[in-house]
Amino acid sequence: MSKRVFLIVLDSVGIGEMPDAADYGDEGSNTMRSCSKDPNFSLPNAERYGLFKLEGIEDLKGINIPEGFDFNAPTFKNSAAMRMAEASRGKDTTIGHWEISGIISEEPLPTFPDGFPQELLDEFSKRTGRPVLCNKPYSGTEVIKDYGKEACETGALIVYTSADSVFQIAAHEAVVPIEELYRYCEIAREICVGKYGVGRVIAPPFEGQWPSTRPPRRHDYSLVPPKKTMLNCLKDAGKDVLAVGKINDIFAGSGVTDTVRTQNNEDGINKSLAWMDRDFEGLCFINLVDTDMVYGHRNDVPGYAKALTYFDSRLPEITAKLRPDDLLFITADHGCDPGTPSTDHSREYVGVIVIGDKIKDGTKLDTRSTFADTGKTILEYLGVDGDIAGTSYLKEIM
Repeated sequence: MSKRVFLIVLDSVGIGEMPDAADYGDEGSNTMRSCSKDPNFSLPNAERYGLFKLEGIEDLKGINIPEGFDFNAPTFKNSAAMRMAEASRGKDTTIGHWEISGIISEEPLPTFPDGFPQELLDEFSKRTGRPVLCNKPYSGTEVIKDYGKEACETGALIVYTSADSVFQIAAHEAVVPIEELYRYCEIAREICVGKYGVGRVIAPPFEGQWPSTRPPRRHDYSLVPPKKTMLNCLKDAGKDVLAVGKINDIFAGSGVTDTVRTQNNEDGINKSLAWMDRDFEGLCFINLVDTDMVYGHRNDVPGYAKALTYFDSRLPEITAKLRPDDLLFITADHGCDPGTPSTDHSREYVGVIVIGDKIKDGTKLDTRSTFADTGKTILEYLGVDGDIAGTSYLKEIM
């Protein structure tokens, strides 16, 4: 039977500050703990798999468990859990996913806390034919409130950034059609290189009457990874690499053999379940973004807690589709603590749960030194040699 691996990244679900968190302004951050304080928080299925054995969140065990929940259900054996440290210099989506896939970034991607240099904006305006508004670090919802009306009246593009390495371009779809906005992002991606080489150029459109809303048609344009990743190694070996959600965008398509876009976490889970019915050999790499984009960056603790609870409620559907030779990895790429004043990502450890018939019951490993160990483990399980960072932990969990 073909071996399949499903790797789900719950975007921004950190489990506690790393030792260098203060260097990033994130001292005291713990995304999971902040969410646990809300009555909507209930993760009994993840608890079955050992999530709350991990340092930093071990005391969250037993919080808001539904009455009569059976922790001894036989379908929930065969799991391992561990905590992961980020070895890269950074705390953003691109660097986090690259590290999971075997690239440790020694230098952070460039950020622009004072806005982008005028020479970059002049070139962007010249090539798009449109003026630029804002050019500051901003919340995505607040920037539309403050600049959306002027953008609609003038046809200007709202260009803004954040604490992360991003060049974001917002426009109302009635003024700038979505395909035109995507074309402007492609222009920005072409000129945002070298010292301006942000990790992602992002198109967050908005629509509707004032105050406007943000439809689920955001699109990210990432840098091509600077080295081979787990994805490239698998593709080169003739394996399938299926990308769900923004995975294809994060890796600029490099190493991906098939992809599907998603509207939100519900859609992402539904499409992942559909792909679990496919016969393939290799990796299905999934990003569920709502926790980060919709709730983390808006400091919405109840929304974040509900999103975690919703995912947990659907875990039985996911595990029920696992075949005897399948492995399921569930992890994260950074933190985004909604309980702190900051609306940006946070420098945190992440958890990893591994589920499958071949996994020893109740295995707990010590903290790993890099996210890249997961990519190395996946390659070993699928029988592929790959010159990527990381150390496999496969033998410790099988």
